[in-house]
Amino acid sequence: MGTVTTPATGNLSPDALGSALRDVVEFVDAAGWDQPPTLFALVPTSVLAETQPDLVDEYDTSELSPIAQEPLPTSEAGPHADQDIQSAELEHILATTSWPEAVAGCALVQEIIVLPPEAESDLDEAFEPLLADPAAADAAARSTALAHPGSQPARLIAGALRDGRTLSLLQLRPPEGADDSQIELLSHPDLAPNLVEALAATLDNQPDE
Repeated sequence: MGTVTTPATGNLSPDALGSALRDVVEFVDAAGWDQPPTLFALVPTSVLAETQPDLVDEYDTSELSPIAQEPLPTSEAGPHADQDIQSAELEHILATTSWPEAVAGCALVQEIIVLPPEAESDLDEAFEPLLADPAAADAAARSTALAHPGSQPARLIAGALRDGRTLSLLQLRPPEGADDSQIELLSHPDLAPNLVEALAATLDNQPDE
């Protein structure tokens, strides 16, 4: 299936989404860690320069400008959040989110806990004895994940454009005392597919009249 060109994305280069997500990461990183999930509108910089020139630097050569929305009202935030609860709340929020036509895409940043592959057996041992009580099983699995020596806080950054392009990135949190001036981002084609799909769906939702 080919990409769909829209007025908002017709002239964007193949690198436009990746560059925009990099800008999103730098913006969020400046505020430090332990932040709630944040949604961004991705607006063509040329459009923003015409409609709201005070928001665009005259030397800005970026194709897309991220515009941060209010932090999302999830009850669970930060790397130690209950991922199941946060995911369900984000799913509901995104299902009711829509964008004006000038918005070319959107992005979401949330903090998560990343576990190594070998942690799966430890999680199985933690919740299998409690399968009769789903709540207790979830709590045990979460506690084990947080306490696992291989666990690592990270930021998940996902983005989607109206023309069908998507991208997900992962930023691992540096250890305490480490030099965090250089932001390293990881990517994988199968990273957070459900979140990417939900983000893309917001671009199809019709704005309220």
